Amino acid sequence: MSDRDVVVLREGVHGRPIESYADALDERLSEWNVALAQTPREERELVASAPVVTGLTMSEELLDVATELRLFACLYAGIGHLPTDAFEQREIAVTNASGVHGPNIGETVVGWLLTFARGLHRGWQNQQRREWRHFQTRELRGSTVTVVGLGAIGTSVVDRLEPFGVETIGVRYTPEKGGPTDEVVGFDELHAACAETDYLVLACPLTERTRGLVDADVFRTLSGDAVVINVARGPVIETDALVTALQRHMIRGAALDVTDPEPLPEEHPLWTLSNVLITPHNSGDTPQYYERVADILAENLTRLADEDTTAELQNRAL
Repeated sequence: MSDRDVVVLREGVHGRPIESYADALDERLSEWNVALAQTPREERELVASAPVVTGLTMSEELLDVATELRLFACLYAGIGHLPTDAFEQREIAVTNASGVHGPNIGETVVGWLLTFARGLHRGWQNQQRREWRHFQTRELRGSTVTVVGLGAIGTSVVDRLEPFGVETIGVRYTPEKGGPTDEVVGFDELHAACAETDYLVLACPLTERTRGLVDADVFRTLSGDAVVINVARGPVIETDALVTALQRHMIRGAALDVTDPEPLPEEHPLWTLSNVLITPHNSGDTPQYYERVADILAENLTRLADEDTTAELQNRAL
């Protein structure tokens, strides 16, 4: 191995072959040697002298043998699963995949909004029973959509809502930064925003502040016509409170790409509710995933070559 080598670890994303990621890097990194480790043994051998490693995760044991490592490019947006203390002690830079999910998750959210507005799920349910039964619908136009979290995903949702003639409220830690929504408020004004909300979209990271953010009290504030959409993390919603709100028709429905617990157990009541749509943490999937993360790493290797420092790396997480 040389000081111009990138090692790709063997685990892929969303069931997509990791070979596609290695190929995408090869296309972008003509001056680098991209090596794909396909077995645990190859991972240990290849990372031993590699300056750059990329993959879903890197165990502390694997990190111990990576004596020349300067940069780990994680394929996830979050890095909570990594041995961050060990990376920091070794002063190894870590980047993440933040931003790559924006277009695909934004499309998922818009799809759910239109599904609930136009009653498409009700049509599907009737079709399964072979029932030709008319039902009343709504229009998305004129409704108020509140987006909690205005990062890449939240911003992508708001951008895609522009043609639909909706009012938007953004909720973020630092409302003074503004945002793409018609109004931006802080978390201390969440209830005021929810009181005006037809659709509550959760697109925030899971932190101590957002864990259990949507609780029984928030469901009491939301109107009976409101729909909750979660593309953040399952624990942002208190699950028991959500089930109660749905069963008692305190809200109109929910669309959940993430749940707590996850995977959702087969016997969980959320599976049985007709006003709930569930996907298995799947909204992040896109055939463009590897292309987008390859773009990030290619840009960062250009910056490393130009500056010989990790200080200005794109998506620097550690």
